[in-house]
Amino acid sequence: YFVCDSFSSCFSSSSTIRSIYQKFREVDILDKKKTVTALKAGEDRAILLGLGMILSSVMMYFVLGITILRSYADSVWTEEGVCVVLNSTITADMNCSYNCGSDCWRVSKYPCLQVYVSVNNTGHVSRLSHNEETQDCFYVPKCQKDSVVMHTMIMNISERLKVNQQVPCYYDPSEQQESVLLTRMYGHSAVFHSLFWPSCMLAGGTLIILMVKLTQYLSILCEEIGKIKR
Repeated sequence: YFVCDSFSSCFSSSSTIRSIYQKFREVDILDKKKTVTALKAGEDRAILLGLGMILSSVMMYFVLGITILRSYADSVWTEEGVCVVLNSTITADMNCSYNCGSDCWRVSKYPCLQVYVSVNNTGHVSRLSHNEETQDCFYVPKCQKDSVVMHTMIMNISERLKVNQQVPCYYDPSEQQESVLLTRMYGHSAVFHSLFWPSCMLAGGTLIILMVKLTQYLSILCEEIGKIKR
């Protein structure tokens, strides 16, 4: 309560109080609008981030589908067995090229190791290869200037195969491919590791969008409850 000397002074005081209240009210509303605008911008950025992650994962799935998954589906070496090493010999020297600088390539040589095995003791002799890309020779080392190093590497592999005469291998059950593989480049493990990160990105992007939508729904629900209480 306050005491006014006259009607004009009382009216002036009430007008001043009302104007101050309106200013505080306008500041409060402005702060709320700024907060809502900031939250809205943050939600939009989060949704764009989630959509970007989903789009990137879809593109990675497409690339993997025409490379690794296609090679995995087309592979005929699907059955795993035990190969008994019958013979491992060096047949010839193969030429390879190595980089010696800018626009500079030189020729080196490595020994071609051929390994013959019997799959599951069936008596059928097949040539063993390290993977799908080494069909002519068992193992193709990275080309180096020093051919002695590559020769030593191949000889060590040959000695290990002679010591460990039984090794796991992959063969073609339809017997269309005469060679068998020691390891598969596009096996179950390669497919799993190639699909793991795109799947994580897809799940993360979807989770971000769902969390933003859930936050928006809860915010609207709280506003409706507040209006009912008023």
